[in-house]
Amino acid sequence: MLNPADWSTDQIIQTYHQHVQTTYGRTPLAFVRGEGAYLWDSDGKKYLDWVSGGRAGSALGHCHPDVVAALKQQLDTLMYVSNDFYHPWGARLGQLLSERSGGRKSFFCNSGAEASETAIKLARKWGHGRRGESCSEILTFERSFHGRTYGALSATAQTKFQKGFEPVVPGFTYLPWGDLDALAGAMGPQTCAVFIEPVQGESGTFPATPEFMQGIQRLCDERDVLFMVDEVQTGFGRTGRFWAYEHYGVDPHVVTIAKALGGGATLGACLAKPDYCALVPGDHGCTFGGNPLATAAAGAAVEALDQHGYVENAAAQGEYLLGRFREWARRWPAIKEARGLGLMLAIEFQGAEGKAALANCLERGLVIHGVGDSILRILPPIILSQVEADEGLAILQGAIADAL
Repeated sequence: MLNPADWSTDQIIQTYHQHVQTTYGRTPLAFVRGEGAYLWDSDGKKYLDWVSGGRAGSALGHCHPDVVAALKQQLDTLMYVSNDFYHPWGARLGQLLSERSGGRKSFFCNSGAEASETAIKLARKWGHGRRGESCSEILTFERSFHGRTYGALSATAQTKFQKGFEPVVPGFTYLPWGDLDALAGAMGPQTCAVFIEPVQGESGTFPATPEFMQGIQRLCDERDVLFMVDEVQTGFGRTGRFWAYEHYGVDPHVVTIAKALGGGATLGACLAKPDYCALVPGDHGCTFGGNPLATAAAGAAVEALDQHGYVENAAAQGEYLLGRFREWARRWPAIKEARGLGLMLAIEFQGAEGKAALANCLERGLVIHGVGDSILRILPPIILSQVEADEGLAILQGAIADAL
């Protein structure tokens, strides 16, 4: 039988179209190999990956040796047991995350959407116990994105994602980003939680201000409301701290994480302070969440952050790239703004120049994301070297220049 890795690009794409539901607007590229910050397509072309596998999903780059070694060992040991039993790899990962989050306890799942669902259920269970069943409202913010399952979709304050799937789950109120007066006015006895991304990713990389994040913390403390932070994309060192909330001097009750956590394996988690772990046996579950294979990979990934200084590297390289992007913004009036935190960056144009620049990047061997026609999202792996940073900058600068 022919190895699928040997299929041509056309064969791969045609087979997808014949046998896989069309739920993604895929770029017509088929990748067959990855190493570090690079990808190779089925035609043998090499690309510098500045999306971390796509949407910040693999912060340690491709096939990180520490994670690969852990996976190989685990494949020969134990791949799966259900959550009816204990295993050491889940225990160790829980310990590592607790040490890095001030003693919070983990619930393991498979994805960011599932982590959001867990946080939503935890908040409502906590609210019911605190003030009765009417205490179930969760406040989120315009432009947010918390996932595509029904609870997470309903928490997402972008109705374009909800269109065609109504009715959404009730009990969510959407508020203007950065507006503490609107938040204070919306909070009442019915409010159980505020749920926020410290940097809004999918909508175009919009960091919160310290005043906004600290104001949310203050209002939640004053009103006896859970403060929940969605770190699915911002966590695991992406912003130059292990958690993005650390930039803001806040201490949320609940934190969600996924994407990069597994080091390339599929894993998500919802962490809560011990006094706020409202879910008890029978309330929630996940068949494959926290399985030995995924938690072994994630444990190796977390330890690699410390051993190799990747969090500090994300801070340094992010500052370097953002500085260069802002130089371009001063040079080219077509660039409206360059913004970001750590290696979670964006360049926004006045018009549709971003779409042309994105196409130019792919042609020249640099993979980045676009939001609409005007925003480029840049999410390099946090292992990015100085050579790779300069290589990507040269490609991106030329791609933008040709698009203007």
